[in-house]
Amino acid sequence: MWARWCDHRVSVEGMQENPDTFDTAMTAWQQWQDSPWGRLRYIQAEANLDRHLGSFDAAPIRVLDLGGGDGGDAIRLAAKGCDVTIVDHATGMLAAAERRAAEAGVTDRIRCVEADATDPPADPVGYDLVLSHNLLQYLPDTAQALAAAVRLVRPGGLFSLISINRHSEPLNLAIRQDDPAAALKAFDTDQARTRTFGTTMTLRTAEEVNEVLDELGCPAVARYGINSVNHYMTNDERKQDPDFFADLVRLELAVADRPPYPLTARFFHIVGRKAVHYGD
Repeated sequence: MWARWCDHRVSVEGMQENPDTFDTAMTAWQQWQDSPWGRLRYIQAEANLDRHLGSFDAAPIRVLDLGGGDGGDAIRLAAKGCDVTIVDHATGMLAAAERRAAEAGVTDRIRCVEADATDPPADPVGYDLVLSHNLLQYLPDTAQALAAAVRLVRPGGLFSLISINRHSEPLNLAIRQDDPAAALKAFDTDQARTRTFGTTMTLRTAEEVNEVLDELGCPAVARYGINSVNHYMTNDERKQDPDFFADLVRLELAVADRPPYPLTARFFHIVGRKAVHYGD
């Protein structure tokens, strides 16, 4: 069973809606996770975080996964020995996370909390690592959302944020949807729709997020692109081939932090470190 914190409105994978929106989209969400592009997203996020987990001296690393849904990121971290708390308000997602934890043999390192991802229960010590993956695009206020997450990071701890890159949307519409007219209009709006959850997203850029993180005393120490190449390859059938997919993974990992590719990647991934003292 998971802990229940409060009555809430905001869930992890797609937010200002009734929790049932995400529970009923469970099948579509899991199909995306199992697809080559979904698997690639988790492989890349794990590889990016691996570059930073070695900076912690003490074990186990305490992780808070805001809007962690069915545990896509959390299970991978728990398998590395981290203690992970998943916060989400969709009961179906949390139930799936518990099942996945049991299947992976990491039940003792996963805790599920049913709560608003923008107002989770406070921790007096703070977490070594706080994740906000695929959450920001569903929230209306960038500064408020980031402040709520960063306050839960202990001094010297890390904050990991993944969100859809606004710079990618015109390319997405032109290349993936063959709609240059819509691509042109996308330069003048930060709004887009997600097919998986059928809800509206507000798209940000890494530059916007970095400005807010600087003000919050949690400046970026690394920036990566996720799905820098894959998202713009229209032959999705070929991605099902294991050898081709392996080559694609190697390519994506090679360009993850190699300019200029992160600028137009479908997702941006920022890792920030919270200052030990104010003004650091």
